[in-house]
Amino acid sequence: MYVYDEFDRTFLAERVAEFRDQVERRLAGALSEDEFKPLRLMNGVYLQLHAYMLRVAIPYGTLSSDQLRKMAYVARKYDRGYGHFTTRQNIQFNWIKLEDLPDAMAALAEVGVHGIQTSGNCIRNVTTDQWAGATPEEVDDPRLWAEILRQYSTLHPEFSYLPRKFKIAITAAPRDRAAIKVHDIGLRLHRNAEGVPGFEVLVGGGLGRTPFIGKSIKPFLPAEHILSYVEAVMRVYNQFGRRDNIYKARIKILVHEIGAEAFAAEVEKEWEAIRDGALRLDQASIGEIRDRFIYPDFEALTDKPAELVEALKNERFATWHRNSIHRHKQPGHAIVTISLKPVGAPPGDATADQMDLIADLADQYAFREIRVGHEQNLCLPNVAQKDLPALWAALDAAGLATPNVNHISDIIACPGLDYCSLANARAIPVAQEIAKRFADLERSRGVGRLHVNISGCINACGHHHVGHIGILGVEKNGQEFYQITIGGRADEKAQIGTLLGPAVPYEQVPGLIEDIVDAYMELREGPKELFVDTVHRLGVEPFKERVYAAH
Repeated sequence: MYVYDEFDRTFLAERVAEFRDQVERRLAGALSEDEFKPLRLMNGVYLQLHAYMLRVAIPYGTLSSDQLRKMAYVARKYDRGYGHFTTRQNIQFNWIKLEDLPDAMAALAEVGVHGIQTSGNCIRNVTTDQWAGATPEEVDDPRLWAEILRQYSTLHPEFSYLPRKFKIAITAAPRDRAAIKVHDIGLRLHRNAEGVPGFEVLVGGGLGRTPFIGKSIKPFLPAEHILSYVEAVMRVYNQFGRRDNIYKARIKILVHEIGAEAFAAEVEKEWEAIRDGALRLDQASIGEIRDRFIYPDFEALTDKPAELVEALKNERFATWHRNSIHRHKQPGHAIVTISLKPVGAPPGDATADQMDLIADLADQYAFREIRVGHEQNLCLPNVAQKDLPALWAALDAAGLATPNVNHISDIIACPGLDYCSLANARAIPVAQEIAKRFADLERSRGVGRLHVNISGCINACGHHHVGHIGILGVEKNGQEFYQITIGGRADEKAQIGTLLGPAVPYEQVPGLIEDIVDAYMELREGPKELFVDTVHRLGVEPFKERVYAAH
């Protein structure tokens, strides 16, 4: 956990006081909604379909138990008793009244949490791997570098009014759990042949109306140059990015139009002028940030303790253990993923009571730390294996032990037309119905790893383009229709899915998804071939023939 100082606390208190005055003026009629809009957006407040929504940043997906407990308090006191975790490692409160927003923000500020730069044409919340600092495969803890970028980018005067919003993601492991290739800037921390740590820099990734996979413009950047190089990228984008057309204003369009090589050349030219200036990081500066991260004081434990061996005789526990537990870099410890996708519930939602419970369990078993993944699940990154049986029992009693992580019912979905004023169609009910179709664990385990992503509009908040199966809501003559893509993926082999065929009406979507899965089960070369690999091997035509013949 990163420890914030008095400067951070004072800054947040002053920002809340400023916003409180703005809200009072809006309620008194001294500010119109148009005048209030840019002020609220700077604090993560949106006007949704039915109410204001507060989006709260969770930097690089890391929460303390006190912070999660405070979010539960806000959900219970000012909202409708729940929060929604997003693909950007944020949490959203969808029903807070305007007059209550300053008090809600003040409560969150007490634990160092805020909504600054969760909206607007600025650098948004920097995201990373939810297993950071715990997984044995990583080069370094990427949260260190995410925190450096967070401090650099927060209220940066040159980049507060960019052509469009800007998103950065970092991974430090061979397996990309941060989806870096579909971000404006993706950073992959690795070591060169001499063992020196540095970053591969990708630019121009993104989804939405025009999806692109990011292009590598710098295979290896020494780590001390990360800020100066990112600034060079930002300067080029700020200078050349389109401001005349909102649909062509993202950096992905600029990179596509001038080409990755030309863009890289412009960045190099800009970088040469600043690379050895004030933004170059020395070891003392890096060490100062690193020292503010508090890591667990792990016990010396061995793997497979007696408590765990005995508990594995219980088939329900063993099923959850196979699905939700991952190897930790410390012997005798584990990484635990908590599914927020129980069958029939909105994906990514957690009630105030569930948040309180998870905070209590983090205190008891996980060194007071919780993570949020872009898949809209939570994670306890540091749990002793001997404590797993007791942890499971508590989670199971609260409906938080569904063993469906990475299965077809572990669906990523945006709020859709149930909340969002931009949406064309519902996403949550579609996700719920598909999950019900695959509620049988034996069936879903037989299908294997399969990611379904649903977006209620072309803005792609559900990342449908990179779902193994992607579902996009569109509007046709006032009715909800859905386009289906297959073969997308968001990992280190990221690619955009291919359109399967014509859009289908709302009521046909769950059955069509079942048909796709049935076709996969017939076409795959054995149970070890994943859905996305079958699509890659055969293309979409065999699926299209089978699926549309049934409709």
